[in-house]
Amino acid sequence: MLPAPFENVFVLTGPTGSGKTALAIDAAQEIHAEIISMDSMALYRGMDVGTAKPSRADRAAVPHHLIDVKEPWESASVAWWLEQARQITQDIESRGKQVLLVGGTPLYLKALVSGLFDGPAADDELRRRLAEEAQTHGTAHLHARLCAVDPVCAARIHPNDLRRVIRALEVLELTGKPMGGWQTQWRTESPGTAAPGNVIWLDMPREALYERINARVEDMFAGGLIDEARALRALGRPLSREASKALGYAEAFAVLDGQLALKEAIVAVQTRSRNFAKRQIAWFKHLPACRPATKELTGTLLRRKINR
Repeated sequence: MLPAPFENVFVLTGPTGSGKTALAIDAAQEIHAEIISMDSMALYRGMDVGTAKPSRADRAAVPHHLIDVKEPWESASVAWWLEQARQITQDIESRGKQVLLVGGTPLYLKALVSGLFDGPAADDELRRRLAEEAQTHGTAHLHARLCAVDPVCAARIHPNDLRRVIRALEVLELTGKPMGGWQTQWRTESPGTAAPGNVIWLDMPREALYERINARVEDMFAGGLIDEARALRALGRPLSREASKALGYAEAFAVLDGQLALKEAIVAVQTRSRNFAKRQIAWFKHLPACRPATKELTGTLLRRKINR
């Protein structure tokens, strides 16, 4: 069961390219739901092709929320998204409708399931120093230090995830307390003991997923990703730190600048997208509240829950 006020919502998540959008449209129509996007990149206007937003026809068929609500130079924190999702959930439910959250942003999902981490504010100077140290000695060097001082936290962070390694060391240096000591509100039941909740992640054979991802990236470039990147650049303002993380845009800009050939860009985005899918799956498996299901089983599970 999800925490209040999300205890009655359904969540459909899954790795990029797994077919969440089409499945969500069918499910939402069947259970009379409105969809709240759980995709950190769908927030941004003008970033349609690269983020594979639901089409206008999809949004006409089922009401969608938290899509096209930010300019691409604006920032959107996890806390901001969670508060917006809370308000929208209450509004939808007050109208007697079901809520279906759909998307694959792991940090949004974790905040939804387990709450927010209430630790110290960022220290820019400390982060800069740690980043310089990583550049000099390598990310593995910082992760090894984290293993020595906070092995529990280090075990949950991939050695190459520099951002999270720096944050864990930052918290320890600023407070003298390891990250795990701050994250009591994020602790869940151990794997295997959590009762299945309302969170389903769309699972499929890895080879089939990678084929879908490769084809999707080709479709993105054929469908106008380069033109979309050109339009974003014409806005005259750089993408925000959050928006700039959207897959494909850095490579599209590199094509515009003559730094990458089109075929090279496609291969690079395919590789990054497959790697991102791997990380998403690792997140989903780490959260006991998430239940894997095939495309066929997902519809059955949603119908069973709504008819209880």
